[in-house]
Amino acid sequence: MPTRERYTHGHHESVLRTHSWRTAENSAAYLLPHLTPGISLLDVGSGPGTITVDFAERLAPGRVVGVDAAESVVEQAAGLAAEHGLTNVEFRTGDIYALDFPDDTFDVTHVHQVLQHVGDPVAALRELRRVTKPGGIVAARDVDYAGVLIHPLPDGLAKWYSTNLAVARANAGDPTAGRRLKAWAIEAGFEDVTSSASIWCFASDEEREWWGGAWAERAIRSDFAAHAKRHGLATDEDLQEMSAAWLEWVAARDGWLGMPHGEILARA
Repeated sequence: MPTRERYTHGHHESVLRTHSWRTAENSAAYLLPHLTPGISLLDVGSGPGTITVDFAERLAPGRVVGVDAAESVVEQAAGLAAEHGLTNVEFRTGDIYALDFPDDTFDVTHVHQVLQHVGDPVAALRELRRVTKPGGIVAARDVDYAGVLIHPLPDGLAKWYSTNLAVARANAGDPTAGRRLKAWAIEAGFEDVTSSASIWCFASDEEREWWGGAWAERAIRSDFAAHAKRHGLATDEDLQEMSAAWLEWVAARDGWLGMPHGEILARA
């Protein structure tokens, strides 16, 4: 694993608040037509587990496993599964470059908002393919931050936009991952790759309050802030300006934000 590789966002409450909004419906709709009860699925980078638990409910009695590098969120995800009374899902810590499963274990392997953070996404895809059964699916979805659209765009949000891209790259990630998924899959040796795209849109008063309010905190309290300062990409004053700009955007009645995502279904 590249030594400079770091997860940009961390696990501050403001980050997990947005991650916990994710479901299979709003974050993996492109995969849902290919899921049937009884098949097995591995979800790598499962975070707080909301997508994974959704998969488990849809695939029961099929086996579902969530893997994440952070023990704290693995525990949180396990608690969520227990709340739902699920017995066909488990969560464990693990490394996307060296998954602790035999070859050809799962019918489907899935990653959401993961490949943008890894230093070698091609190696990660090859490892996902290793644990996927022949003919099975490796599914990936990632945002393309260079294509994010924001209106209005005060100076503080423009600063956030450029800083966010720079911090991701300084942490050995690729904030344009969405547009590169197909290329990475082909480089990883997949011959059958289907691509698609979708967008998250936050525009209503409620949506702006939720997304912008979370980022107002993330800009000053999450690991994003710590990384930005450590890499010399922002000062505390800059981060406060970004936070205030997010709240300005929340208050704008015409506020609108679109986040484009690339998606792939690669046959093992």
